[in-house]
This record gives sequence, C-alpha cells and structure tokens, in this order.
Amino acid sequence: MTPQEVQHHFTHADGSYRFARWVRPIVPVVFGVEEATLAVIKGAIEAMVATVGHRLAETDPEQGANLFLFFLRDWSEIGGIPEMEGLVPGIMAQVPRLEAAGADQYRHFRFEADGAIRACIAFVRMGGPLADLPAADLTLALAAQSLLLWSDQAFRDRPALVATAEGAVLRSDIAALLRAAYDPALPAVARDQSHALRLSARTIAHALGNS
Repeated sequence: MTPQEVQHHFTHADGSYRFARWVRPIVPVVFGVEEATLAVIKGAIEAMVATVGHRLAETDPEQGANLFLFFLRDWSEIGGIPEMEGLVPGIMAQVPRLEAAGADQYRHFRFEADGAIRACIAFVRMGGPLADLPAADLTLALAAQSLLLWSDQAFRDRPALVATAEGAVLRSDIAALLRAAYDPALPAVARDQSHALRLSARTIAHALGNS
C-alpha cells in the first residue's frame, strides 16, 4: 500500500490518525452459535492470528477472555444479554442508532495504558447479506477487523475479503498490511501520520520477502 492508502485505513472520522494493535495474547470467546459452527469460527480466528505472527492463549489473567464475539439475529437481543452495560458502557444507547443505520457489525475496543488494544467486544447481526456468508468467511473478515484499530472508513468502499474460485480470502493488500502492522520493529501504538510512511515501507518489505 502507498502511504496515502495506509493513512486512509487509520484516519478516523474526526480527522485523527490512530493506530493500535494487540500486545497481549488474544483469548477469544464466542456467543450465539451452535457447537459445530464454534469450531469453524475459532479455527478462522486461529488462522488469522497466526498469519500476522501474533498468538492466542487459553486465558487472560486479568480479564479471562479479551476478544468477545456476539452473534445476534437482531440488535434488540443486546438488551437480553446479562451485564452487557458493564461490559460495554452505553451499548443500549447505541442500539437505536445501529437499527436506524441497518448496521450489521459493531466493535468496541478497550485499551492498555499505553494505547495498545486490551480487549475487543464485537457484535454481528446475522441478517441481510451476512446471513448467506459461510461461517469461516464471516469470521475471517471479523478477525481481520478486530486485530487493529481501523478507521471507520477503512472497509466502507472495499470489503476486507475478495471472492475466489476456492472461496473468500483476505485481500492481499490487507493481509500485507496486517503482517506489517505486527512487525516487532514498528510500535504497537501510533498517533502521528508519519507512521503511515513506515507501515507502507514494511508492507513492501514483507511483499518482497514473500516473493
């Protein structure tokens, strides 16, 4: 990706550049799916985490789990989840906005003291186009979007996945950007747009290394 393309993916609606990745191991927990689907979802998460060179764990010593995935039929179901306001303060106030916008996903991040991602709580409304997506494809996209603090504009025009004859796969430029973002030579948190220059250079270095 060019520096301008990288910058677009991490420049938020208020105009600020905000990049963050995980430092602690990721511990996923999934709600609202059948047992057979659960294995597919966890397999997709494991594959995505391995792709970027990060790691999973069985438990988070402070939080138990830190990547929460809730699959819903309708946004109103959030109100029936016990202690949800404690997990995501103000979530019920978001429900009317999500319903009005016809949204199919919502993510809430918590951060470490230095700004790295501490936890992600993601909600997926399984209606509309998402209802027809295979579980593995849906989770691949969801995992990719949960591994970094992306801009709210990042995937508005182009989704993270692309269709192939073998099924949906992560776009090659997004895969390269994710791998570069987890390069230990780069910081886990950035607030200056000059970071996009370094990240762009790393995507090229990773592409050359894999060629």
